[in-house]
Amino acid sequence: MSVLFDLVFDIPADHSFTYRVDDKGEAMPGKRAMVPFGRRDCLGYIIAERENLPDGVKEEAVKKIRRVVDAEPIFDDNDIEIARWMAGFYLCGTGQALAAMIPSGRKMTYPTLPDNDEEGEPSLSISDEQAAALSAITAAAPCKDDLPHSGLPPMFYLYGITGSGKTEVFLRAAQYTLNAGKSVIYLVPEISLTHQTAEVIGRRFGSQAATLHSGMSPSSRLAEWMRIRRGEAPIVVGPRSAVFAPVPNLGLIIIDEEHDSSYKSGNTPRYHARQIALRRCSQEGARLVMGSATPSAEAWKLMTEGGIKRLDLSRRISGGGMPQIKPVSLAKTEGCLTKELKDEIRITAEMGRQSILFMNRRGFAHFYQCPSCGWEQTCRRCSVSLTWHKSRGRCVCHYCGYSEPPPSACPKCGCVEAGYRGFGTEMIEEEVRRSFPDLRLRRADADTAGKKGGLEETLQLFKTGMIDILLGTQMVAKGLNFPGVRLVGVVFADTGLHLPDFRAAERTFSLIVQVAGRAGRYFPDGKVIVQTLRMEDPTITRSCALDVAGFFNAELNQRKALNFPPFSRLIRLTIRAKDEKRADAAIRRLASLAKPLLPADSDMLGPAECPIGIINDNFRKQIILRSPSMGSVHTAAREILALYEKGKDSKAYLEVDVDPVSML
Repeated sequence: MSVLFDLVFDIPADHSFTYRVDDKGEAMPGKRAMVPFGRRDCLGYIIAERENLPDGVKEEAVKKIRRVVDAEPIFDDNDIEIARWMAGFYLCGTGQALAAMIPSGRKMTYPTLPDNDEEGEPSLSISDEQAAALSAITAAAPCKDDLPHSGLPPMFYLYGITGSGKTEVFLRAAQYTLNAGKSVIYLVPEISLTHQTAEVIGRRFGSQAATLHSGMSPSSRLAEWMRIRRGEAPIVVGPRSAVFAPVPNLGLIIIDEEHDSSYKSGNTPRYHARQIALRRCSQEGARLVMGSATPSAEAWKLMTEGGIKRLDLSRRISGGGMPQIKPVSLAKTEGCLTKELKDEIRITAEMGRQSILFMNRRGFAHFYQCPSCGWEQTCRRCSVSLTWHKSRGRCVCHYCGYSEPPPSACPKCGCVEAGYRGFGTEMIEEEVRRSFPDLRLRRADADTAGKKGGLEETLQLFKTGMIDILLGTQMVAKGLNFPGVRLVGVVFADTGLHLPDFRAAERTFSLIVQVAGRAGRYFPDGKVIVQTLRMEDPTITRSCALDVAGFFNAELNQRKALNFPPFSRLIRLTIRAKDEKRADAAIRRLASLAKPLLPADSDMLGPAECPIGIINDNFRKQIILRSPSMGSVHTAAREILALYEKGKDSKAYLEVDVDPVSML
């Protein structure tokens, strides 16, 4: 019998498939291969070589590998172990996990590497607080070198106000790790931060550094992946997926802006980079260091209870002070900008300094409504309002992309006073240009940053003082460091507060505190204007007071009373189908299977319609399994899904989200 190999595919299957070796004999574990699968050829991942056929499989039924894609293995046993763990924890297929980890390029094109091959010198001195934090991190004994490791790795949380020098501590901890002959993964939440952090790391570590992010072409990512695997780049920077970087001898994972929701994947497998980092550090004997000015509720609770070692940075180190933050009511304002904000923009410009205006909603106006009959313009394929993009002359759905021209009058009653309400970055841009025609303005949101290098160019121009006012969504809200910024204006702070999600207040608080932190980092005269219609809302008042402890104490008390994370663990099961009756039947069946299998300490929320009930013509229904701990409810979920698979409706699709971050 010829050599046999086990392959897995990017499908929701928890078992492998056996194939014969290819004609050229190039197959081996760690490579990808094209094989016949059903009626078509599919890309599979070779995870093992085997001597005998699986039980019950006849020799004549085993097909041959058609073609091996890779010249050398691109994943190893460590990657396969992580993929299997992900499949078990996130209730997906091993092949789906591998597909999320490994770049999809077929042939390699090499990205441009940094010109600087010399290592940059760190700043000459660090503060006493920075030195104490660095000492605590480097003094911690990592796990022993004999695998497998057990228990939790050394974990630290660098909790410091914005501008307190967390990055320098991260970089010095990275240098210490490299000097010890080990590798480093440095995670940042946004591609905009990837560019800035990669620039800093490139200056400090030269060609030892590599970057991995989704903005690269698949072939460029594969080339970097192989450079990392060969040990040529022992420090890797990137967003969520960089947590899988195949660095040899891992010694440290850094998670900057740990609170950020973009560390959670929105597609199967719905993994959280923090959870993968914890697993890898435990498995490979590395340290885990996280940091933020606004920790997640989960991290705050762990720090309070001693599960994570908290390291405090309480002072700005570049000559700046904490900005003066003032909430201002929008109630009687015509347009987007209050008099107070306009006055401060003018004062800031006259000082030769810069302003950032933040609005977490793109487009010109948020929704179209008739004041006479109440009709609202909604997407034909989703249960959400359309957003008017004036520059495109279209009303656009931000969920499915559907668009249509704006109506000239209410289609229902003919009222000509019907019009758009609410505002987005386009409307603010128009008002700013009208109010300050002499100032240089640039908008940075998903619409303007779409072209390659667009966002990078805008941020570089702003950094060099070529832009007076930077207007943007959350991509300008966090982590970015601009010396010239005196003023930050939060144009409308209430955007996310009304969302039907138990994390809405936490997200709003973090965004306001983070964007406020862009002001006055190098001069002690920073100003922040927070415009709101909810002057007395505790989330607004505490964010303006920079009262992180007060916010989390109140928020955690409320979460505990409502039995929501971090005091419970959730598994969200969502059904989507083109036909609503089909979706209803599937979710009811899923709920009926779940009810008798749930442990005594667990409960089930639903079945119910998702907060956004229709997306892209798919009706969405959900149940949420809730338990004090993951163990027993996770076992029950696995049994529920196995039973559901046996008689499932092939036209009703099931999405599984373990520890969901978004509840919409």
